[in-house]
Amino acid sequence: MIISLVVAASENNAIGLDNALLWKLPNDMKFFKNLTWGMPVIMGRKTFASMASKPLPGRINIVISRNPNALPIMENVWPASSLENALALALSSDCREAFVIGGGDIYKQCMTMADRIYMTRVHASYPDADTFFPAIDETFFRIEHAVDMPSDEKHAHSYRFETWQRVDDTTS
Repeated sequence: MIISLVVAASENNAIGLDNALLWKLPNDMKFFKNLTWGMPVIMGRKTFASMASKPLPGRINIVISRNPNALPIMENVWPASSLENALALALSSDCREAFVIGGGDIYKQCMTMADRIYMTRVHASYPDADTFFPAIDETFFRIEHAVDMPSDEKHAHSYRFETWQRVDDTTS
């Protein structure tokens, strides 16, 4: 199973403030929905709470919590007690790819095991943010695909869709 991280991060790797996104980018939301539809999405409890504790439709929502029994019992919400448990649940779904969607601590834990990173790089900086995506180590990942998008009436910032792939060190 491919393990992919999906994130929208500013130039300074900010991803959130007070458990909320920092911007509205409708095209990024559309990209996220199309990418993850029908697949398991793995998130921390706070990320789930930031979505009003409602599962994303059309996906298996695996929520990591130190106290998984405290999570509400809902269709398409699978509680997990650890990242390892969440990945095992995703694997049991028989899907080809699992998507880690936050938050900051979960991203940090997953960075060494991720095969791919789908990043929307928002061309802005948020020094007051309280949640950040870890820096991508370009020794282990390279950009395979990138598309620049301008700001417009619906998108206050320009941004860039980037697909990073883990470097296959078996060829060196």
